[in-house]
Order: sequence, then structure tokens, then C-alpha cells
Amino acid sequence: MNAQLDPRKGLSDQADRDWWRGAVIYQIYPRSFQDSNEDGIGDLPGITRRLPYLASLGVDAVWISPFFRSPMKDFGYDVADYCDVDPMFGTLADFDTLVATAHGLGLRVMIDLVLSHTSDQHPWFAESRSSRDNARADWYVWADPKPDGTPPNNWLSIFGGSAWQWDSRRRQYYLHNFLTSQPDLNLHNPAVQDALLGVARFWLDRGVDGFRLDTINFYFHDKALRDNPPLPAEARNDTIAPAVNPYNFQEHLYDKNQPENIAFLGRLRALMDPYRAAAVGEVGDAQRGLEILGEYTRGNDRIHMCYAFELLSKTRPTAAFIAEVMATVDRVARDGWPCWAYSNHDVERHASRWALPAEALAAYATLLMCLRGSACIYQGEELGLPEAELSFDDLRDPYGIEFWPEFKGRDGCRTPMVWESGAPNAGFSEAARTWLPVAAAHRAQAVDRALADPASLLHHYRRAIALRHAHPALAKGTQTGLRAEGDLLRFTRRHGAEEIFCAFNLGPAPAETTLPAGAWAPIGTEAGTAPVSTGRAQLALGPWQAALLRRTGD
Repeated sequence: MNAQLDPRKGLSDQADRDWWRGAVIYQIYPRSFQDSNEDGIGDLPGITRRLPYLASLGVDAVWISPFFRSPMKDFGYDVADYCDVDPMFGTLADFDTLVATAHGLGLRVMIDLVLSHTSDQHPWFAESRSSRDNARADWYVWADPKPDGTPPNNWLSIFGGSAWQWDSRRRQYYLHNFLTSQPDLNLHNPAVQDALLGVARFWLDRGVDGFRLDTINFYFHDKALRDNPPLPAEARNDTIAPAVNPYNFQEHLYDKNQPENIAFLGRLRALMDPYRAAAVGEVGDAQRGLEILGEYTRGNDRIHMCYAFELLSKTRPTAAFIAEVMATVDRVARDGWPCWAYSNHDVERHASRWALPAEALAAYATLLMCLRGSACIYQGEELGLPEAELSFDDLRDPYGIEFWPEFKGRDGCRTPMVWESGAPNAGFSEAARTWLPVAAAHRAQAVDRALADPASLLHHYRRAIALRHAHPALAKGTQTGLRAEGDLLRFTRRHGAEEIFCAFNLGPAPAETTLPAGAWAPIGTEAGTAPVSTGRAQLALGPWQAALLRRTGD
């Protein structure tokens, strides 16, 4: 490890190899966070400028979506060079400055690694497609057509249509689970695995503290290229792909979720451990997401944590739904570690998706800080930003353009961050035009206004995060006794000698529950939890209210 490129002296818990367990991670979409050079696109120096804001929020780490060299067909998730910064975002020196500044503020830096596929502009693919016998001929997933010229099997792309694209150079099809310009790497080839581990090592040596692993369950495909079976209509859902996408019509047994992935994750974990780095994997599966989460995070020789899509759900997670999800986690991932998120760069913002009033957003924020697992916050979530309304002419996302108007794509959650309500482009950029328009409706919720209002959601997030940090039981403890009583969700967190009883009214009407036996004292009243009188057996909660009590005696 290069000490000059790894200035971790500002991190307060260097000795804690499990810093990631219970961490609060803030996701930055770099195109939309802060522009520093007036070109209308966010960049790395812009992120560095705003790091003190994130430190004041109290988060443990930042996750930065891709900033590598890319033709930007999928806005950085199509990588053309894993080991360089795209000029629109800055330089490697800018990245080094960002890492050093973050560490000086006590923030860890996680970057988004896209290991399942590259851009078709990557030199690896240029060589691979040039012939069937070059040094990288087997670095991607190539297959001959069927005798009638059609693709080798029935696999579908998440972005619509066949997952196979004909290449006239090799007269073969190549696999692309996403855009046709995103060919899938062949991780069955040990040389490909070695190259990807080399990428991870490059960034670890530069000082990063971990990775968000895009589409972690897509790394391997079935070598025999067997057809996926149809999925019964009653089993379909639009968790991973919109309902208008035929991707939902298949049971994806063979194009992802292959058992060979476990060994590769072990190799990646072994590489990361000496750096005290951690990774969170995105599990994209509509039927087996939590089960795969359990498989991938079990023990100490796989990946540290994963998130599935249960709390990124289209409909508001009720008390009963959360209890069911957590029961499933207990059954299939008891020895693993989840990471929960309500919003990210791929889904409609949850303030709109769940149609929540401000007090409900606060209740769900506190809940996120109390559930067993780590937590991700997407930029602007702490302001309560709703989904931005965009016209078709404003769209940049190929997913939305393909399925408009039934599915409007992901641009509505990717519009620029609002910093100053009265400034040009709300303080994001001084450019005449930004890559996506700043949502006019967001200006009233800009950071400057939220900071000036002690009752704002931003201040609530700060207090809720501080509450999690103040109590090891909330960050790293066990979770037991979880059940729903109508709209009321209750459970207990324990770590060492600390035991905390949690109750959440996730509904618009008052609710009551019975306290467990023993002596309890309320905590977190500064974060809006109910100021419960001690010695009472019955707990009454108002609409969208939480109560947290710490055991003080038997």
C-alpha cells in the first residue's frame, strides 16, 4: 500500500476492521452533485468542495458512482478505462485530493466498480472482437448463432430485447445484459478475473476504502448457455425492470446468479482485507434477492455486505412488509450482513414513489438508522426531494427513452443537487445549461433553506445518524422480536450490555403497543422519538412517530 496515496490519518477508527458494519453511506451521483468548472456537469473537485457538508451530516463514508473514462452511453456504467478519470470529471490528481480531503474529515471513500461488463470502446473489447484467436478472444461472452442465424438462446437484456448482439467481425453474437454497447466480460476466464482484481488493487493503492459493486450477481453466466424458463405470471414483479419490459417474463436461472461467483468474491475479499476495505454489492434479482444476499455475505471470506431491492420497492413498505422482509433475512441471511436503501440513482425517489408527507419521511429516516444492517442515503434524500418532472426532450437516460411514456427512466432522480435556493441553477453550476435541468420544485428544499430551519428534514437526518452512532446496539447489534401490530412495527436491538426497544408507527393514525417487562428510559427525543414516561407498561404513539427506549434494569 502506498502511504503517500493513502492518507488515512484523519480516520478516527483505523483499528476497526468492521467499520462498515452499521455504517451510514452517502451516495454521490457525480454528474449531478457539484460543478466546479461551469460546464454544467458535476465533477470531482465539486465533490471535494462539498465534503464538509457530508461530514457535518455525520455519515461514515461516501459512495461515488462511476467517474472512469467512458463514452457515457450509460453515464459511466460503460467503462472504457478502469484506471483513469474521465476528463469531464477531472484527473487522477483531483481524485487523490478528494480522498485526502475526505480522510482528513473522517470520511471513507467507496467507489462504484462495474465488473460484469465494459463499454464496447474498451481496448479489451476492441481486441476481443478483432478475431477468434487473439490474446483476448475469450475475454467476453461470444457464441455462434443457431443454425437459422438467430441468437444462441432466449436470454433478454434489462434494457429491452435480446441480450445478444451480432458482431460482423467475428460472425458471432456477444452477450450484453444491459445496452448493446455494454458487452459482458467472461469471468470464467481466470485472466479476466486477474485483470479485474488488478483494477481493484489500483484503486485500493490510491487510498479508497471500499467499493460498491454494480450488478454483483451478473458476473458469471451458465457455460452451457441454457435457455431461461418462463416465469409464471403470478410470480412476476417489476422490482428489477419496469412492468413494460419482457425481462420480467423469464426466470433468470442461467444468465446470472451462478455458483462460480462465490469463489471470485472470495478472491476479491482476500485482496481487500489487508487494506481494511469493504464492499457492498448490488443484488439485482426479483425472486431470490435476499437469498443471494445471504449467500454472498455469509462468513468472513465472501463480500462484506449486499443490498437487495426490497426497500427500494415501488409501494410503501408497511410494518407488515418490513416484518416479513426481516424474517426472511433472519432465515436466509442470518450469518450475512444487509445494507438498506430507500432511494438510489436507478429508482424514483421514495418521497414520490411512496407519496409520503414530511413527518412520514422523518419516521422512515429514523427507521433506517435503527434496522440491523448498514444504510445508504442517496444525495438529496436528506432534503426530502421528490422525483423531478421532466419532458421527453429533457431525457438523457436510454432506458427512459426506450420505454417512454409508460416508464420515464431514471433521469427524474438524477437531476442536479440544490444547494442555494436563489442562486443560478440552485448553486449546482454557473453554466448557462446543465446536463439535466435543475428542478424548479426542488429550489424551496435547497440546502441553505434546510440549514436555516431547525425543523427541516436535513436536521432530522443529522440527529438520526448521530443517534445511531451514539448507540452500538443500533449500529451493530442483533435484532430480535420483530413483529407488526397493524401499522406499528416493533423490535429489539442488543449489543453487549446495551438493549434498545424500538417501536415505529408507520401510519397516519395513533397506535399503541405494550412495552416489554423491565425498566426502560427513552432515548433519541432530540431526533423526534416519543418522550415516553418511565414506568408505564403501555406505549402510545402518534401518527408517523417512533419510540426508542433503553433498558435500565430488570
